[in-house]
Amino acid sequence: MRALVDYNGIFQAAIDRLHDEGRYRVFIDVLRNKGAFPDARCFAGHNGPKPITVWCSNDYLGMGQHPSVVAAMEEALHDVGAGSGGTRNIAGNTHYHVDLEAELADLHGKEGALLFTSGYVSNEATLSTLGKLLPGCIIFSDETNHASMIAGIRNSGCDKCVFRHNDLAHLEQLLREEDAETPKLIAFESVYSMDGDVAPIASICDLADRYGALTYCDEVHAVGMYGARGGGVTERDAVADRVTILEGTLGKAFGVMGGYVAADQTIIDCIRSYAPGFIFTTSLSPVLVAGALASVRHLKASGEERAAQQAGAASLKRKLTEAGLPVMDSVTHIVPLLVGCPIKAKRISDILLAEYGLYVQPINFPTVPRGTERLRFTPGPYHSEAMIDELVDALSEVWGRLELEKRRAA
Repeated sequence: MRALVDYNGIFQAAIDRLHDEGRYRVFIDVLRNKGAFPDARCFAGHNGPKPITVWCSNDYLGMGQHPSVVAAMEEALHDVGAGSGGTRNIAGNTHYHVDLEAELADLHGKEGALLFTSGYVSNEATLSTLGKLLPGCIIFSDETNHASMIAGIRNSGCDKCVFRHNDLAHLEQLLREEDAETPKLIAFESVYSMDGDVAPIASICDLADRYGALTYCDEVHAVGMYGARGGGVTERDAVADRVTILEGTLGKAFGVMGGYVAADQTIIDCIRSYAPGFIFTTSLSPVLVAGALASVRHLKASGEERAAQQAGAASLKRKLTEAGLPVMDSVTHIVPLLVGCPIKAKRISDILLAEYGLYVQPINFPTVPRGTERLRFTPGPYHSEAMIDELVDALSEVWGRLELEKRRAA
């Protein structure tokens, strides 16, 4: 019998659209060289691995290569084996998990913390659960919040109000329009990862106090990176105690894998007891947890990696500007370079990798708005000044070759 629906044609058309728009994503086949980051090797052809320098890793501080992290993971592997064996409720709760949650709670000055398998899951599970537990809750969400936050808010079933990015006047207008007795939650990020700007956290907390709202701050791109102990922007700005729930990741500055939330013990217990994304999934491998635990402890005590990373980011921004390349304004460790076209962004990325051995991925819609496609550089503490000069020289040559405009982005 002939199929009534051309399923394959529908799927192929969807992929064809991405190719036509220049948004088809290509995953680069890379292996990092242990202990030598940002050096890596790329399997891009049939001639074996080619040495490359990685410029787009979210392992911001190279902690995924740190000797203490690797040693802790090796020790755990040989002590307890590879996997956790189940959910946290059924055999998957190890002493590593308990220790790490205590360490994270202490990092943020909160009563408790809860581990998840990723930052995405921690956002989706926590926000969706909070919305279900608070009758009639309205969630106020920054318009540039991460997809995981948007998914959690959508899955909560709550009404939502989207406020313009970092626009306090607009947020207050929306808060003022709601009944004082209505439960409210303001959800935002501290560091926004594509533009590198920072939320006015203290002012958002002021509004939350004034209008009786809870606050939820995603510190994924800030934990490990800011504050005397790596507690994020909320630690740096001494406002962690004013934020109801802090969310972070173990897969970026801490260099391993996983996500978490930190809050008072009652809220943590509610998420632990009600969130399907926590209850019904196998817990993180104790090997990963051991590595994250070592990383968190190291970065609590050491500011060396943070200082070197900030110096590298400042140097790259300065040299890109001096070269007339359109580096976008950023007050953080993230260095975005505006291209404005997905096809050109991909072309630049391809040339840098094939001809110069420099690896940076293009960032296209829907991650960023159409017309703001970019290359996003994340210099780390182990990118030398010679590496930065090599990158800027290569970008200048490619910009000229493709006859792209050299200007400072607004």
